[in-house]
Amino acid sequence: MSAATAPSQETAKPTACLVLADGTIFYGHGFGATGITTAELCFNTAMTGYQEIMTDPSYAGQVVTFTFPHVGNVGVNPEDDETTNPVAAGMVVKWDPTEPSNWRSTERLVDWLAKTGRIGIGGVDTRRLTRAIRQQGAPHVAIAHDPDGNFDIELLIAEARGFSGLEGLDLAKEVTCAESYKWDEMRWAWPDGYPKLDKPRHKVVALDFGAKRNILRCLASAGCDVIVLPATATAEEVLAHNPDGVFLSNGPGDPAATGEYAVPMIKTILDTTDLPVFGICLGHQMLALALGARTIKMNHGHHGANHPVKDNDTGKVEITSMNHGFAVDAASLPEGVLETHVSLFDGSNCGIRMETRPVFSVQYHPEASPGPMDSYYLFERFSDAMDARA
Repeated sequence: MSAATAPSQETAKPTACLVLADGTIFYGHGFGATGITTAELCFNTAMTGYQEIMTDPSYAGQVVTFTFPHVGNVGVNPEDDETTNPVAAGMVVKWDPTEPSNWRSTERLVDWLAKTGRIGIGGVDTRRLTRAIRQQGAPHVAIAHDPDGNFDIELLIAEARGFSGLEGLDLAKEVTCAESYKWDEMRWAWPDGYPKLDKPRHKVVALDFGAKRNILRCLASAGCDVIVLPATATAEEVLAHNPDGVFLSNGPGDPAATGEYAVPMIKTILDTTDLPVFGICLGHQMLALALGARTIKMNHGHHGANHPVKDNDTGKVEITSMNHGFAVDAASLPEGVLETHVSLFDGSNCGIRMETRPVFSVQYHPEASPGPMDSYYLFERFSDAMDARA
């Protein structure tokens, strides 16, 4: 949106507001669904991919502030969904969403949000809001959209303060698949879209803690015949498929809470088999828990598509996509488990591997391709480990 249109936005009657638990209020212009929702507030620094971000199951329980001001300009389309519908609780943007101008667009962002029950607010000072998140930690918020502009601020403050937060919260059960299914769709390629895998080399069981479709596509592109199981699957159910490898997906919430049932499953697989294991994001954190490490809640987390990560084994730096509010405490890694990757922003842990076995994981999202191919080698490493075991 051009600067010339900004004053009219700023003087328009507020039809939405964002209320922080400390009583801070941001007014703006509502779009998408109407009503009230509560969540944790985070910010994302990516310049592209707002549809993928909103449909990433890892954002369950969170409202996303987009630091890039122009949102909506490429519309939405079914091919870019990471899951069936938006999972993030809502979005906050600087300017109201623009009209789509892209040949792949099939729907306006605002219509898509309204149809799927997600609230948006535009006209917000996102720089100020981002500074508040960085300085004070990810706040609990209530976001409200009323076309008539009527807001009960005391109620909204109470709603924000009543939000339980993500610590201790198991959200994987809310976003996982209801039953198992097979996946054979590979990465998007011009001009045909998503081709099908016709000659798989490996059978992989993927535990769905909130898996993104593009992760499954990358596994298929690496030659994996993927069987997706719900988050609550037992080790016996995993091994009944006689897999060549096990994948632990991304997902939302507190890894310690999801780990109540997932960690025993992972431990059994590690203790009773020599299968290669690969984890991403929440899967990384729960693998670390299964190996004896700890996880911690971060101040404001890492959310964006421009995070530099150093590979300790090679010295190379990868530009990565991240979305996590919890992290593995590197100081708690036991003997025999190596730290393979670190964030160059704050030194936090971004990867681990067992010293003597093909068991490894990363905190970032190699399938999101911000590099764009900096991290795809991880899928090939997983495939190579299965080749070596065959």
